[in-house]
Amino acid sequence: MDTKDILKKLREDNNLTQEQLADKVMVTRQAVSRWEIGETQPNTDTLKILSKEFNVSINTLLGSPRHLICQCCGMPLTEDDVISREPDGSFNEEYCKWCYSEGDFAYTSKDALLDFLIDHSPNPGNLSDEDRRIQYDGYLSQLGHWKTTG
Repeated sequence: MDTKDILKKLREDNNLTQEQLADKVMVTRQAVSRWEIGETQPNTDTLKILSKEFNVSINTLLGSPRHLICQCCGMPLTEDDVISREPDGSFNEEYCKWCYSEGDFAYTSKDALLDFLIDHSPNPGNLSDEDRRIQYDGYLSQLGHWKTTG
């Protein structure tokens, strides 16, 4: 679905007129109209406001053009309800809600996450814990969070 269709559907699902939505996000009714016919798109700041207003991620507003994965554990972020939140309630599309919530990380180190994965992940190949740790570590080391924090 295109951004124009998503915005119109969200507005209508929330029983808002173009004028009411415009007032909520501090733009003109004409701006909302142009979004809904696909003439323009909201700017980054307005997308953030729309995200909060409709309780959906910016990625959802844009028609999910990016394949999001948690930059801590690698979990696909395919649904808004698994995306983390900042203390102000806004979405943080870099992390899942289990790794990062309300401004805090669940895992203080990569070793802590590796321990969790070894204890809770299936092991269909019956690999040793050491081999699994090496595999997981290789994958996690490619993710943004562990590249910057080690």
